Amino acid sequence: MSTSRRSFIVALGSVSVVPWLNAQATTSEAVETIKKIVGQADPRVGRVTLDIAPLVENGNLVPMTVSVESPMTSTDFVKAIHIISEKNPLPNIVSFNLGARAGRAQVSTRIRLLTSQRLWAIAEMNDGSFWQGHADTVVTLAACTEDVLI
Repeated sequence: MSTSRRSFIVALGSVSVVPWLNAQATTSEAVETIKKIVGQADPRVGRVTLDIAPLVENGNLVPMTVSVESPMTSTDFVKAIHIISEKNPLPNIVSFNLGARAGRAQVSTRIRLLTSQRLWAIAEMNDGSFWQGHADTVVTLAACTEDVLI
């Protein structure tokens, strides 16, 4: 039985992709992660702006900024900002703890994204309420693959 080089490469590629597909977080895992953060609270939409490029060439270093509308006073401030990924192997990308002395409820960082997906930003306020915002981005070159390949 003769195997062409093309069919061998296709077969090899499909074998290496299967573990990668199984390691992606699912939307339900992202929802479960959000539920762990908010508990029984119902996060409201608004006050949170997640700024990320709609098209990203390389998922290894993706700049993003999250800002929350808050006066940041001793009686009204953001306690934490959580970034949740829909398709990364670990849905909870990062959590930032803030306080009234932070001055502004804004954080900037660079993250890694496995593939095109939706990201959520959850803001936890000092009064126990939660606010959320989301953004979608398309990633042309995947990241996070070395952690999940066999």
